[in-house]
Amino acid sequence: MKKIVLLAMTAVSAAVLSGCAGMDKSASANGGDPFATASFQKILKDDFVSKGQASVDRLKQTQHQYECSKYEYLGKPMPADLQKKLEQDAMSKVVYPKDGQYLGDWKAGLKIAEDGKGMQWSDKPGSPNGGNCLACHKMIANDPSQGNIGPELYHYAKLRGNSEAVLKYTWQRIYDSEAFNACSYMPPFGAHKILTEQQMKDVMALLMDPDSPVNK
Repeated sequence: MKKIVLLAMTAVSAAVLSGCAGMDKSASANGGDPFATASFQKILKDDFVSKGQASVDRLKQTQHQYECSKYEYLGKPMPADLQKKLEQDAMSKVVYPKDGQYLGDWKAGLKIAEDGKGMQWSDKPGSPNGGNCLACHKMIANDPSQGNIGPELYHYAKLRGNSEAVLKYTWQRIYDSEAFNACSYMPPFGAHKILTEQQMKDVMALLMDPDSPVNK
């Protein structure tokens, strides 16, 4: 991403990318676990230490992360049946708003979308996390600081409408984009508890409210 995304998954990605450079491919060729090789484990032990709330526990991959990293490392596409299984698993774990209401305050949502703080060792534990949405998505007209690695979200509801189906789909995407793409680069904001339910509602309002700058 063009901006620093200060989220728990950053550490995992860094570990995988660093580890791949030092791993012996013979491990995977023999049916072993390429991420359990001595060289990879040495990199983790030597290069990563816990500091404050940013602990090395974050380097433990989920099954999704492990499978995506493995096939990326092997240079092979993930088998379609495995990808479908992972996506279905993620979708089955999506938790919807307890009160059935998807929309919060778009003004609060804009602050979340602009904020990249949270979950770093230097952040106060328990303080609200940002979503840093603008690091990857164009959401507002004439803002040169926005990224373009993700789909453009400008005029999101203006183009898609605000039906129940669109609301549900959008919530699912924010909660865990791996439900649609097993190896999505988008952080699973709800599944990994990066954003609270209320924060997700506020981001939803930013995307859906006709008065939001996203839809102007």
